[in-house]
Amino acid sequence: METSPSAMAPLLLRNLITWIFINADRPLVYLSQKYKLLEFLRCCLVSTFLYFLSLLPYFFSCLSPSQEPHNVYPLQPSRDDNYISPLAAGGGGDSGVSRALCQLLMIMNDIPVSSRKYEVVRSLAERLIEENVSEGNQALREVNCAVLSAAFARSLCQLEAAAMEQGRMSGGDAVAGAGHLAKGMKYFGLAAWRYAKSRSEISRSGSSAEKVAAELLWLAQKMATSGCADEAVCKWASASNLALLSLSAEPRLQGSLVKVSAFLIKQAREMGNEEEQEDDGEMTRTPLEQQPIRQTKMKILISWLPLLCRANNGTDAPILSIGERAELERILEEIIVSLEEEEQEWVLSLWLHHFTYCPISDWPNLRSSYTNWYSASRAKLLQASAN
Repeated sequence: METSPSAMAPLLLRNLITWIFINADRPLVYLSQKYKLLEFLRCCLVSTFLYFLSLLPYFFSCLSPSQEPHNVYPLQPSRDDNYISPLAAGGGGDSGVSRALCQLLMIMNDIPVSSRKYEVVRSLAERLIEENVSEGNQALREVNCAVLSAAFARSLCQLEAAAMEQGRMSGGDAVAGAGHLAKGMKYFGLAAWRYAKSRSEISRSGSSAEKVAAELLWLAQKMATSGCADEAVCKWASASNLALLSLSAEPRLQGSLVKVSAFLIKQAREMGNEEEQEDDGEMTRTPLEQQPIRQTKMKILISWLPLLCRANNGTDAPILSIGERAELERILEEIIVSLEEEEQEWVLSLWLHHFTYCPISDWPNLRSSYTNWYSASRAKLLQASAN
């Protein structure tokens, strides 16, 4: 599947500008706490930035007039690249079975949970996926993996867009009291963003970030049942931008993302173990073959450990139960032990930073892993100095 430059340009430019603005805004955050004038100027600057950022999709859509806007409710099923192309790449092929499952998952992703048809579509998709697994046929399993992987990737992009919009809305609310100028720019910025968003696919779905996150967890569970959980782990480990957005997301969205992260971290622990069991000792993975798996495990920890440390686990409605938290701590320790010494230092230093600077949570507590790594590092240093 080829991605057109007109589709990639807004995303690349937006990410570049956002990164520059965040780094430039850090000194102002500190100074604005001391000086009221700087606080007002910072609010105006943030409003201007949000307004400019919201116009980017509309600006690039004007440069591509040949693209027709999406209808809110198309009369015929969409036949875009996400509908067929990923299936052939994943081994599912262009078959009626794959097309039927793909259509069901796309409809489930598009319609709101409040619709009485949502549960009908979801239960039908779940039944067909489970029937393919129960048949024990490799071709049907490949269909499941191809369709679910494409749906997971689509939902992941949709969740990142929804999280960015949610952060933009909350950021606009935070500066609403900075004067009439800030209010006016916020109003026109949001109006321009809504118009641009109406031309995109995500507006047609009307899906909230919490809904998409819940569906991602469901898709990951079905991928694990179909034997392709590794693909979900790799995609989740690479979603560093979403992981960064999650740190400032609303508590409900954070809770949903913690559940997805917990499930996929458990699946990451099993990566490579099944093939070793099938080999039954006849073949041993070389360090070069183990490296991609180890890097994926490290990436998922680097990306999502900060959220685990900073998410509000609450007492009234905890995200994970006490037993689930204890189990996840053990899994994190097992994954950390499987990493190289330098990789362990990287992960544990990141954990220590977020764990100590977050006042609302004392989990996950990886102190034993930190102590073991430090003891091993010190012993290595003493041995080197003795020689």
